[in-house]
Amino acid sequence: MDIDDLYGLPLDQFVPERTALARKLRKAGDRDRAGEIAALKKPSVAAWAVNQLVRTQRKAVAELLEAGDWLRAAQDNVLAGRGDARSLRAAVERERLAVQTLTDAARGLLSSEGEELSNTMVERVSDTLHAAALDDDAREQVSGGRLERELRHVGLGGFGAPRGGGSPAPPSRKREAPPNKRKKAGSDEKEPGERAERTRTARERAKAGEEAHRAARATEREARRRAERAGRAAKIALEHRDNAAEALREAEADLEAAEAQVRAAEEAVRDAEAAVRETTR
Repeated sequence: MDIDDLYGLPLDQFVPERTALARKLRKAGDRDRAGEIAALKKPSVAAWAVNQLVRTQRKAVAELLEAGDWLRAAQDNVLAGRGDARSLRAAVERERLAVQTLTDAARGLLSSEGEELSNTMVERVSDTLHAAALDDDAREQVSGGRLERELRHVGLGGFGAPRGGGSPAPPSRKREAPPNKRKKAGSDEKEPGERAERTRTARERAKAGEEAHRAARATEREARRRAERAGRAAKIALEHRDNAAEALREAEADLEAAEAQVRAAEEAVRDAEAAVRETTR
């Protein structure tokens, strides 16, 4: 067993298997490696779930990363004035669907107690998947399948901050060099119009990005509500099915008992008739 194997185990087996592996290495004389193994942290529930998705849902994870690339490219195009809101919304929707596919798969994972992941844990899985799609550092952590803590998705700007930590600082931008004060004749009349046009273009790009982001978040919230309603309905249906199955088993048992009583009664009638015939001889 190696480190990769440890992070692929059921969550409740991580600590005992880690301890056993470190002990084995220590006995073999590899103390440095044993210390490295012993220092590994047990993943949080959400991080463990993401690690399992990376191992079992390779095609869906590949689609998530590709959708993230498309979304980042669409954002860059809008900011550069080469794209439009429609393309950005389509890219946002593709990334959302990729996250939703993996999130639905995570709902089927069981905790150490044999219970399905709670809605809170599923939401943290979703946030981590968003971060992996859109941030290089988060993507590297998730793709390795050794994630220890879930990551936080914080909108179209920054990604990949560990949950509970502060949001990452916005990326630094190079300051534009101040305009040359010695302009050519006639440039004073032209500059205000150009500056106003640049400002208007920047505002339009920002507005398009904000609209696409709001639409994506609204779609995501509605999808989550539908998924929760469907989950509740499925749970109720399963309970009804189980109740019906139990009722059927009880009815079959009652039928068998009734048939046994009928057979016993028929046997008693035959015995009585034989006794009557015997007395009349």
